Amino acid sequence: MTISRHTHHRRRPLAVLSLLLAVVAMVLGPVPSSSAADPGWWNPVARPAPDSEINVTGEPFKGTDSQGRVRGFVDAHDHLMSNEGFGGRLICGKPFSEQGVADALKDCPEHYPDGTLAIFDFITKGGDGKHDPDGWPTFKDWPAHDSLTHQQNYYAWVERAWRGGQRVLVNDLVTNGVICSVYFFKDRGCDEMTAIRLEAQKTYDMQAYIDKMYGGPGKGWFRIVTDSAQARDVVKQGKLAVVLGVETSEPFGCKQILDIAQCSKEDIDRGLDELHRLGVRSMFLCHKFDNALCGVRFDQGALGTAINVGQFLSTGTFWQTEKCKGPQHDNPIGLAAAPEAQKQLPAGVAVPSYAADAQCNTRGLTDLGEYAVRGMMKRKMMLEIDHMGVKAAGRAFDILESESYPGVISSHSWMDLDWTERVYRLGGFVAQYMGGSEAFSAEAKRTDALREKYKVGYGYGTDMNGVGGWPGPRGADTPNPVRYPFRSTDGGSVIDKQTTGVRTWDLNTDGASHYGLVPDWIEDIRITGGQDVVDDLFRGAESYLTTWGSSEKHKAGVNLAAGAAASASSSEWNPFISYAPSRAVDGNTGTRWASDWSDDQWLQIDLGTPGLVKRVTLDWERAHGTSYRIELSGDGTNWQSAWSTTTGDGGLDTAQFAGTPARYVRVHGLQRGTQWGYSLHEVGVYSS
Repeated sequence: MTISRHTHHRRRPLAVLSLLLAVVAMVLGPVPSSSAADPGWWNPVARPAPDSEINVTGEPFKGTDSQGRVRGFVDAHDHLMSNEGFGGRLICGKPFSEQGVADALKDCPEHYPDGTLAIFDFITKGGDGKHDPDGWPTFKDWPAHDSLTHQQNYYAWVERAWRGGQRVLVNDLVTNGVICSVYFFKDRGCDEMTAIRLEAQKTYDMQAYIDKMYGGPGKGWFRIVTDSAQARDVVKQGKLAVVLGVETSEPFGCKQILDIAQCSKEDIDRGLDELHRLGVRSMFLCHKFDNALCGVRFDQGALGTAINVGQFLSTGTFWQTEKCKGPQHDNPIGLAAAPEAQKQLPAGVAVPSYAADAQCNTRGLTDLGEYAVRGMMKRKMMLEIDHMGVKAAGRAFDILESESYPGVISSHSWMDLDWTERVYRLGGFVAQYMGGSEAFSAEAKRTDALREKYKVGYGYGTDMNGVGGWPGPRGADTPNPVRYPFRSTDGGSVIDKQTTGVRTWDLNTDGASHYGLVPDWIEDIRITGGQDVVDDLFRGAESYLTTWGSSEKHKAGVNLAAGAAASASSSEWNPFISYAPSRAVDGNTGTRWASDWSDDQWLQIDLGTPGLVKRVTLDWERAHGTSYRIELSGDGTNWQSAWSTTTGDGGLDTAQFAGTPARYVRVHGLQRGTQWGYSLHEVGVYSS
């Protein structure tokens, strides 16, 4: 302060001179500056008018952190184009339109004038389905957090989420042939693969639509990517990497009728090849209805009853349950009535009741399903494990673990949560369904230690346009509301309330009504759950792309046991079939080694020369070991235990341990899981 008083008068001439120079500059004309001429790479040169507002200011962040990692949020499960599925009239409105916002955001024709014929809205929301059908510009009744039939993914709302910090979006192409066939209104056929192709094309059309706003091909912020390196480049540019996935009930026509598959291995190969050409890199093998590939994880309550009716109409069979073999279980089906759906059943046919202690789908991963899983691995695609029943998911995990394949995704909380570590151990990625901020944060904290252990980030699955329901408002009187405007997680953008037409949304009073409110919901998570939860989410882009990249780089290991010399403590005698030890290393899963019917038995494999042993796979026949260990030796005489279990349940087991040099590998059975002996179709030994 002392210095400023003594220098005050000395600065006045300098200030006057500066002012005069400024006046002269104004008279002569301003020198163009790059900042004045350039509105910012993130702003379009020709946005449609009128259109939705974005209500975010500031440059989107680019580049990587100090350790070279990309940053940003991941939506691992969204449905940008579901309005094109289900016959074209289940989800009303479009994510973009060349005719502008008024055409994109309008209701289905049958919803006019008051929603009386909004049958699906009535089924999903209750009440009488009546609502104001007008979208633009009033939006009186939709989009809303509890309106499941109206467009939530308008491109400008997705843009707002990107501007708020999201860097990866998985667009799951979705439809359901049975729902399409029984729904009253449609303007196209119900073939699922036809709908998937159309939705893929529409996603590319949306990219071109946005590119045009920014001056031409490749210039927009919405970038469809087909490999992880491309995705990383997009994120480093500060743009949104869009990954195509598939979530449908009968992929490749693989439905089953009365338990008879309606597709073949050739159909699966053709289907996977076509999807890969379309740009699809992740997919579900079953969804809602059992199909020729796998049994599903059930839906609950009245919705579960309605879907079970659809299951019957599609397959000729209702869901069937059994007691679960392990702690994991499917959702309880429940006995709630769904009268409108049940009317679709033939006379004399009724939805069965289910035992409360039988919560697992009897249908697991079929032989065709296993073929599809391995086909996805060959094509370096990522398997979505959600919606598989635990029996099917367990077998899928077994296959992935036997190959150390990291490409497994749980994208929206439909996997048994006890399997979270199993995903992380493989190198997979987990996202949680977009629920209320408090519940979302609580679940995130429950698994925080696992993410710390495996050094991974977290994701969310909005499932918008997926008929799921979204976070409702916490209320205007909540003591800790979202306060507008607020800063984005990276600190570089300011986010205000979102306005489209004459409607302005406030998360506190409207809930998560559309995709543009994703940044507001993340701010709500910060307020209710803390910065640590948001930080884990902000590390999501790096983790998702690491899983994808590791899948692309995966190489099938060399089986050191293939054709090796094998011996055993005993072999079951049969005059017609050989159960010799060599049958477990002959590369044929149709043969097997079988021991005598007693506990203490072993199978020994001589690899020929010493090598590093790190992983052993065991494909058990029904006669499996409950308690057994993997033993290693350099000379065939002195053995050390490398791995053991007392909870073996058969199927395909994988033992992984620290790499150890050995020439001999022994599977030593200590306790049988059945009344018979030990029986192995195939044993694999790997260095990786």
